[in-house]
Amino acid sequence: MKRLGVSVVVSLIALVLRVGADGSAAAADWSTVTTPAPGPTQSIGFYSAGCLQGAKALPLDGPGYEAIRVSRNRYWGQPVTIDYITQLSERMRAQGQAHLYIGDIGQPRGGPAPSGHQSHQTGLDADIWFERQPGARRAPADREHPKLRSLVRTDDTGIDDTVFNQQHVSLLRTAAEMPHVDRIFVNRWIKQRLCQTTTGNRAWLNKLVVWVGHDEHFHVRLYCPPGNPNCQAQAGYYSDDGCGEPLDLWFTRPPVKLPPPDAPQVPYRPKLPAACSSLLKAP
Repeated sequence: MKRLGVSVVVSLIALVLRVGADGSAAAADWSTVTTPAPGPTQSIGFYSAGCLQGAKALPLDGPGYEAIRVSRNRYWGQPVTIDYITQLSERMRAQGQAHLYIGDIGQPRGGPAPSGHQSHQTGLDADIWFERQPGARRAPADREHPKLRSLVRTDDTGIDDTVFNQQHVSLLRTAAEMPHVDRIFVNRWIKQRLCQTTTGNRAWLNKLVVWVGHDEHFHVRLYCPPGNPNCQAQAGYYSDDGCGEPLDLWFTRPPVKLPPPDAPQVPYRPKLPAACSSLLKAP
């Protein structure tokens, strides 16, 4: 895949972080629909400007995982996404790791969410948290506000080694080496640590793409599945392990920062494919 230059990467960062002022659908319209659209499963549009027909729900509990923040009703996705989560959870359980916390996948019909994301719109994104709590599963009420520790120090000066451990490395490597993965978004400090310490086969590091945040969880993005002609693929990134210029950019340029939690939220109204309008209104 083509290697992106520094100026191109900076432009992409600015573009993706900018909230669109004009568009075709309000996030509130999509979040109030509680059931999937009928028909065969189809991802329509782009990860941050699309919708999902025939979504499948992730069971809220399964071998090796439990869903959290379920009141959001964002545990819907493509079958390939549901399979990815369940298979990754089984693999981590087989390694003796505690069960995974699964966060947002997508809304019943995809589309923009009123908070938390600009992507997760086509059923091909999933948030998986680094935090693990061995022992019994949480009661449903406790899943809304679980303790989710960051792997990065609070002053953003590096990895928090009181939290980070080899199990996180194994989780990310297993997740990156599974089929259908386009990329996995992680914090710059996490990518840097892995670039500095990984020996032997480093091919899986290619899948780890730096993005702002992603210190408490990682974000898996899958390829458009075959038979989804209206699913828009994302542009390629780099062909090597990404431990050179693409990573250095995040330390040599002014930092990209998320707005504070109490900042006013600008309504996100992406321009969606025309087919999404009918899908939203379907019974």
